[in-house]
Amino acid sequence: MHRDKFLQDIAEKPLQAAAEYYASRLNEHPRAKDFIREELGLSHEQIVSQCIGFSDRTLGKLIPHRRLKVGRQIRERLETVGLFKSNGREALRGYVTVPLFDQVGNVHGIRGFKVDRHAGGKDVLHIGSAEQDQPEMRASGAAGQDPEPIVQERATSVEATPRKLPNDQTPAADPATEPLSDDGDQITFVRADRFYRIRGLEKNASTCRMAINLMVSRDELVYLDALDMVKARSRNAFIKAAANELFVDEELVKKDIGALLLKLELRQAERIARQKRPCQAPIRLSERERAEAMELLQDPNLLERIVSDLEVCGIVGENTNKLAGYLAATSRKLSRPLAILIQSSSSAGKTSLMDAILSLMPPEDVVRLSGMTGRSLFYLDTAQIRHKILAVAEDEGLNEAAYALKLLQSEGELRHASVCRDGSGNLVTRQHHVQGPVQIFLTSTSIDVDEELVNRCFVLTVDETDNQTGAIQSRQREAFTSQCFQASQKAARLRRLHQNAQRLLRPLEVLNPYAPQLSFPSHKTRMRRDHLKYLTLINTVALLRQHQRETQPLTGGNGVRASINVEPDDIAVANTVAGQVLGQSLDELAPQTRTLLADLQRYVRRECRRREIPRSDHRFTRRDLRESIQWSDAQVRKHLTRLVELEYVLIHRGRNGQRFVYELIYDGEGCGGEPFLMGLSDPQQLRRPTLKTEPLMHLVPTLSP
Repeated sequence: MHRDKFLQDIAEKPLQAAAEYYASRLNEHPRAKDFIREELGLSHEQIVSQCIGFSDRTLGKLIPHRRLKVGRQIRERLETVGLFKSNGREALRGYVTVPLFDQVGNVHGIRGFKVDRHAGGKDVLHIGSAEQDQPEMRASGAAGQDPEPIVQERATSVEATPRKLPNDQTPAADPATEPLSDDGDQITFVRADRFYRIRGLEKNASTCRMAINLMVSRDELVYLDALDMVKARSRNAFIKAAANELFVDEELVKKDIGALLLKLELRQAERIARQKRPCQAPIRLSERERAEAMELLQDPNLLERIVSDLEVCGIVGENTNKLAGYLAATSRKLSRPLAILIQSSSSAGKTSLMDAILSLMPPEDVVRLSGMTGRSLFYLDTAQIRHKILAVAEDEGLNEAAYALKLLQSEGELRHASVCRDGSGNLVTRQHHVQGPVQIFLTSTSIDVDEELVNRCFVLTVDETDNQTGAIQSRQREAFTSQCFQASQKAARLRRLHQNAQRLLRPLEVLNPYAPQLSFPSHKTRMRRDHLKYLTLINTVALLRQHQRETQPLTGGNGVRASINVEPDDIAVANTVAGQVLGQSLDELAPQTRTLLADLQRYVRRECRRREIPRSDHRFTRRDLRESIQWSDAQVRKHLTRLVELEYVLIHRGRNGQRFVYELIYDGEGCGGEPFLMGLSDPQQLRRPTLKTEPLMHLVPTLSP
């Protein structure tokens, strides 16, 4: 329709023009057409002949904004006849519209029938003249038939009489009833001929501050400024300047700003309170979803399925990294979660690896950040991060937040004191307490990440070989074939399956009865933290397999809790993962150094058998080694020094001028070229401890997932 012609019609004959516009919108809403046929019993011919329509909230978009004079005039006219409410909204929105015609065919009213019923709502609404009880009907359009009036009225009819205004003036509005309109990125507020636009309210995290960008306009005059609404000096400066710019009384603008301040305070308080509430209610699984998730968790090949499912989700190779990342994300349910840092060069696929792993975790348990400042973590909400995954990708400011991340990982909480002003303007100290634990998942291209933060993380390195690049490119080419659609659907099903399985995992206590028998390298102080990572990794494997284990009661200070025990299979998995993540490879050695290591190992084994002592008790000198393998002193000195530097051999300094003696730490691991970690216990050699357990039957109802 021609807009100028429509605006002229809506100003001169508002009911007639609105009815015709509503009739033009009906075909866009099949649900409204079904309602007319089923509830009102009208045929297509009757719908057309009687100009039946539907109000879909689009009428106001054709009318100029209220800030313009012509827009105000038309809107006031529509408000006078009852088509618009005082807040600027359409009165008939969501209603099927039936025009009421007089004897000469002019529309003198519109009756609306609510499409969506609500208990206690207004199902029938009458706009315009209410002189006739039933609408006059036009010819139905069917030859030889008499017109039939509409009689299927529902609920109670609400009559809306036209507003009679003296001298066509807008009535004084009640500030309490004037709402704020939220358009997504801005808030609008209208008072008579003054239009206010507010931006930036969402950036205020405290009720003590309300820094906004405020614009006010009147006709074609506009004033814009930034101010803090809680500061009287800032408000008064805006009021004075706006009144001068818009040529209105200063007292009038002052009343507007006062009303606006009260409304913005209420909205800001509601938003802050909403952010402090728990993110969402627990998600309830259907019986089918629960059964499928439980089948996955009880599968003896659960870990193999995790790796293969991540392959389907788009991650080629990287089997150890995929399993390590998945286990670390699962450790969020423990009291001391594992932290993960994926380091690689740009475009190597570290972010894709993180995204794939996190896509298998419940979305409600993942908090993703694109970056952070040095103090941002101190102001997090405990309810939003406790036992959740805090994922930060590609953050150039990672070093700035390294201190807070270290504390959050080691201590499990953050405490911070800051200075602010109270309601009286006095400076006071406010404490912020962020309570974990939280699982930290980081990626970075930088090689200069804080060393202390790196020591607290499992550091994964992405495979950057040519073979891996070729495999990734092959998968990328497959994405452009006809198989892509089926693969994406399968990946989506697997993601939902793993998310549901994670929801069924309970934060049980994990006990390791084999811990006293375990061994770990101890020749460097760094191994103290690595040892804790190793023990936590074992517990995480057991936690993931909890539905394959018998649950036992654990009595403590907080009453009886459920617990599960670590099994040797869990330790075997942890040994493999820790060996490849924390370990090293024989490929790092030069050929001659590797030959010396093999000869040294044979020499130590022979001497230990002869003397009947364990390998850890045997000591040797360079002379002993020289005589055994018949190498020159220069060769032995050079390559033995290299083995000491790479921690295959431990040096013991003699006392009182005595010569150095050496201990072989290496015990034949990694002969096939795979990474390994020396000094770990063989799970098959562990002795099963004697455990005294009690049945947990009385706890079954309270521990169901």
